[in-house]
Amino acid sequence: MTMKYNSINNLLRIMLLCCATLTLHAQQQVFVETESFANKGGWVIDQQSFAVMGSSYLMAHGMGRPVGDAVTTVEFPAKGKYRVWVRTKDWAPFPKGPGKFTVTVNGKQLTPVFGESGNDQWKWYDGGEVNITEQQVKLSLHDLTGFNGRCDALYFTTAAKFTPPNDLPTLSAFRRKLLHTTELPADGGQYDLVVVGGGIAGTCAAISGARMGLKVALIQDRPVLGGNNSSEIRVHLMGDIDKNYYPKLGRIVREMDNGDPGNGNPDAREYGDKRKIDIAKAEKNLHLFLNTYVYKVEKENDRIIAVTGRDIASNQETRFTGTYFSDCTGDGTVGYLAGAEFRMGRESKTETGESLAAEKQDSFTLGTSNLWASVPVDSATTFPATPWAMQFSNEYHIDSYKADWEWETGFGNFNTITDAEKIRDHNLRAIYGNWSYLKNNKPEKYAKQELAWVAYIGGKRESRRIIGDHVLNQMDIQEGKMYPDGAVTATWTIDLHFPDPKNSRYFEGQEFFAGTKHIRVAPYTIPYRCLYSHNISNLFMAGRNISTTHVAFGSTRVMRTCGMMGEVVGFAAAVAKKYHSSPRGVYQDHLTELMNLLKE
Repeated sequence: MTMKYNSINNLLRIMLLCCATLTLHAQQQVFVETESFANKGGWVIDQQSFAVMGSSYLMAHGMGRPVGDAVTTVEFPAKGKYRVWVRTKDWAPFPKGPGKFTVTVNGKQLTPVFGESGNDQWKWYDGGEVNITEQQVKLSLHDLTGFNGRCDALYFTTAAKFTPPNDLPTLSAFRRKLLHTTELPADGGQYDLVVVGGGIAGTCAAISGARMGLKVALIQDRPVLGGNNSSEIRVHLMGDIDKNYYPKLGRIVREMDNGDPGNGNPDAREYGDKRKIDIAKAEKNLHLFLNTYVYKVEKENDRIIAVTGRDIASNQETRFTGTYFSDCTGDGTVGYLAGAEFRMGRESKTETGESLAAEKQDSFTLGTSNLWASVPVDSATTFPATPWAMQFSNEYHIDSYKADWEWETGFGNFNTITDAEKIRDHNLRAIYGNWSYLKNNKPEKYAKQELAWVAYIGGKRESRRIIGDHVLNQMDIQEGKMYPDGAVTATWTIDLHFPDPKNSRYFEGQEFFAGTKHIRVAPYTIPYRCLYSHNISNLFMAGRNISTTHVAFGSTRVMRTCGMMGEVVGFAAAVAKKYHSSPRGVYQDHLTELMNLLKE
């Protein structure tokens, strides 16, 4: 019955799209992705929900101060009257949110104010009719509040009764048709190793492989490298590299390390974005592709043969073919798209035998942080009331000039992948609500403090964990088991966050502040078998998505440790290529050579 229903549903979608296509041929139309605006002003590109939306969008992230206009010029196919549609949402409708903005066409402002509908779903809003008298048309997005108004796309049509689609499959096809996206993406080249994800783990994997003589592609979906250690997220590196059983490991991590600026430092330079990119670009065998979101995987049997990425601004698609692939996305995106076995959430005590495991299996994961910081200023400043944000009081507020790791949302209340936008927005509502309370109720301390930085890119901790030939568990860690393929030395505590009890008392089910209990461990090794997929024969992984239980993940997830995993992947890929083998083949047939590489 379900299969029949799905078939009918798909057929209806196809019919709808065909009808829409016939209509489109009979009308003039212009489709504009806002992320492709030539001058983005103070608006920023957000691609974090690409997996859900199929697109990036622009957001006015002004921390309560209106940002500069985003402006572009578009060529229209013909003059005449067009109806304008604006795709947006009200991200914090309590009852109406703060993300208000207007749209201007050739200097004329459309009548509606967008972003205050009271509806928190992405949808198309009617902007009214405009008369296009010149084929070169200037478009502007004008932010009214600085509080994260957002716009996905603008659509102009001469068909008065046509409404653009909202459901994702039809909308995705609609986008492709109107953007004239080719069915054949650009050729990004053939590589020995394709690394997807440019955090510390992925960057180290790419550099390691390149230095071993491999031709490497490093694909990152943001304009910077470093992931959680970049200036966009600002988490400091943790885990020791000087207690390593293999002193050669950690050298690349050390190159990436810009010192310890702490978490949420207001000075972006402290996180060394340029340093990381310069190191990567200096490698002659490494080809760097920034701002590219990988959303498609091609396979032959159990092997990945190619991945396709889309530029988060231009929407240009590029296809990368390779012999080996490494999923360093954190979310396990490549593995998921390829059909790799994975886990998400907590295993039960019965399943794993771990004393720290949950009584029952569930979907609980560690959350996502959006850090923030304020700085002192010479004179008193104001911050508006935020009725749409989380509400604080004398009884409960967080008295602090800046955030640390505790500002965290998730904990099973949200899915860290499909609810990424909701999680980030929940964090913003907590940050702005608390700051508004501090500014307006504690002037003696906060009058001359001003928000200097708020992260709009979420710093994730946990999502998918791809299953390898070994699943690291609590006993492996606490008993210090030394397997023959023990590769990366890890030192971080078993650090499993949970909602802060006081925060839960005041915001039950909407927690945004965490606690933890550090369970200290002696240095132990992570087996190489945790760094490749059990069922996708040419897929490595490094970072927080490696093969562990939820409990063990609490220790392996910190970035210096993840970077050393990447270094091992680079060595292993070189051994695999040398013998025309596979990641598993390296373990089965060439482990001595791999381990000797780590020792030399």
